[in-house]
Amino acid sequence: MSPTSAAPPEPYELPLSGQLRMMMGAFWASPVRRHLVILAIALLVIIIATTYATYRLNEWNGPFYDALERRDMAEFLRQLGVFGIIALSLTLLNVIQTWLNQTTALKMREGLARDLANVWLTPGRALKLAGAGSIANNPDQRLHEDTRILAENTTALAIGLVNSTILLGSFIGVLWAISTDFGFNIAGHHVVIPGYMLWATILYALTGSVLSNVVGSMLARLNADRYAREADLRSALVRANENLKPITLARGEPSELARVQDAIGGVLGMLRKLAWALTNLTWVSSGFGWLALVAPIIIASPMYFSGELTFGGLMMAVGAFNQVNTALRWYVTNFSVIADWRATLARVSFFRNALLMADTPAKEGEVISYQHGAEKDGVSINAVEVYGEPDRGAEGHGIKLKEDGFTVEPGEKVMVNGDPGTDRHLFFQALSGIWPWGKGEIRLPQADRMIMMPQEGYLPTAKLRDVMTYPSGIPDVTDEGLKAALLQVGLDRYVDRLDQVERWDRVLDKEEEAALQVANAVLRKPDWLVMDDVLEGLEPEVRVLLIGVLEELEGTTLIYVGRSEDFANRFKPKIYHVAPLHPNGTNGNGRDGAESDGEKT
Repeated sequence: MSPTSAAPPEPYELPLSGQLRMMMGAFWASPVRRHLVILAIALLVIIIATTYATYRLNEWNGPFYDALERRDMAEFLRQLGVFGIIALSLTLLNVIQTWLNQTTALKMREGLARDLANVWLTPGRALKLAGAGSIANNPDQRLHEDTRILAENTTALAIGLVNSTILLGSFIGVLWAISTDFGFNIAGHHVVIPGYMLWATILYALTGSVLSNVVGSMLARLNADRYAREADLRSALVRANENLKPITLARGEPSELARVQDAIGGVLGMLRKLAWALTNLTWVSSGFGWLALVAPIIIASPMYFSGELTFGGLMMAVGAFNQVNTALRWYVTNFSVIADWRATLARVSFFRNALLMADTPAKEGEVISYQHGAEKDGVSINAVEVYGEPDRGAEGHGIKLKEDGFTVEPGEKVMVNGDPGTDRHLFFQALSGIWPWGKGEIRLPQADRMIMMPQEGYLPTAKLRDVMTYPSGIPDVTDEGLKAALLQVGLDRYVDRLDQVERWDRVLDKEEEAALQVANAVLRKPDWLVMDDVLEGLEPEVRVLLIGVLEELEGTTLIYVGRSEDFANRFKPKIYHVAPLHPNGTNGNGRDGAESDGEKT
């Protein structure tokens, strides 16, 4: 794709400065802030101490190599003792710094992962983001792998940058002092270059940095694309593993294999591009690294051969050159790590920003007005239209209420249905408050005593007793009460498995999952129960049983969103209707955010 035809940036994308501000703000508000500040101060002290010990080691080069040149055994042995003290000190400091590095990375990952999880699972927010396009793909990758890489790379790069800066400040003076008055003759003229060694070192490192930036300019984008392809592969593998039974029954292994192979091919394709980019970068980084073995000697040789430097002084100059060059070439040495860091920084910050933006409608008037009344108030719905996409107006896809509105008083039974193809699930989500885009007004009672029961509930991997009392448990519930609820909904064979931990979504069939949802309502005894086609597609005897259980919920107001003749015949509810916004009656929602999965049979 040519630059002129590149897609415009998404609203959630931020410049590098914005990415940094967002993540620094998140860290500053994080509970790990105090730990990070303490660790940062400790690291700074250790880095300064290490730099001082390195400076003393460089000074030690002079008398040590001069003693060798003079063949002075006594001085040679004394300098070996000095070296032992310096080396022991550096070893101890390196051990402490390694522990501090690892602990800082751990705390930084804790702050990142917990903050992103909190932002993601803020009530209603994750579902709103689900319709925002590619940014919502594979949030597990951003929460797990991207936060790990970002935390580790941020720690390593920050410590390396501070260390290189302090080294640079410490050894610049050494190079300047060694070559303050260096001069040489050109065509009979004596030319003096103050700080000759310093300027030569800066030029050497600057050349390597510029070449690395030119050669490795594509690494950040390639790393971001690679992480996206890795996430696609993991998603394909997990999806296939989660659906092995229907895939096998449909003889769909070849089709799934083709999808998995395509995902593997996407990862391998990105790895090939990365391999070439890193190979090209190695020409620069490795070449300048090997050249650094002789470059300081070559640069300092005019001073040595002119007699301005002793052999010990030459070794001091070489040591100082290496320290300054290492500090100045920090960017070159870490270019691929910086590219990796920028890729994960963008992925994490864009995802976080998109989540925060999900709470804000694009334009005024695009959201339904929600009000919560007193505990005894009913449900009131007035002129409601629900849009299938958050950035569409009345001309976009969605549904509307045929009637001007209706009110549900406590204790009543109500059904909201519509013609086949009408996205009634969208109305249920609007009534729940998790899909607020549209217009009109919905007034609800206090949410404490209201249960929203989707067509397909969530069954956590936990003990059966915890699944039955999901999400937050039920105080004072007894085993007898749990067993009675199971028997009431026809789940007799599970009464002895209350403490068994399972993937219950794999153990239970569709009828049993629906029965378990109703058992949850039996235990929680809600004042209001809003159901989304829960009885759709169940066996007749199961529908009759569950409707009988719902009938025994004394004092519970029932609102059923869907088409169920059994429910209508048993409860004789007030009936209201939803219809597509499109005049032709088609449902054009097409966005996962509305969870429009059609009518299930």
